[in-house]
Amino acid sequence: MFYLVCFDISDDRARYKAGRMLKGFGYRVQKSVYECPNMNKSKLIKLKHKLEELIDQEKDTVRFYQLCKECLGVFDSSGNGEQPRIKDFFVV
Repeated sequence: MFYLVCFDISDDRARYKAGRMLKGFGYRVQKSVYECPNMNKSKLIKLKHKLEELIDQEKDTVRFYQLCKECLGVFDSSGNGEQPRIKDFFVV
C-alpha cells in the first residue's frame, strides 16, 4: 500500500520528531508531507501509534491517505514536483 501522510503539529520538537519518524517509512515531499510506499497494515498501525503518542490530540492533526496504483498513475503537480517514488524503500 502507498500512503500519503501529512501533518499539522504545533510544537516544534514534536514536529521535528514526527519528521524523523516518517523518514523511516518513506520520503519527504514537502515540509509536512511524506510519501510512504510499501506500507503494510502492521507498519501503518505502528506508525499511527507512534505519531498518536507524539502529538497533542487537542491541537494537532495527522492524516493518512491510502493511494492505489491507478491514483499514482494520474499524479499531477505544478512547480518543482516529482513523480511519486514507488520503488522499494530500505532503512539502513
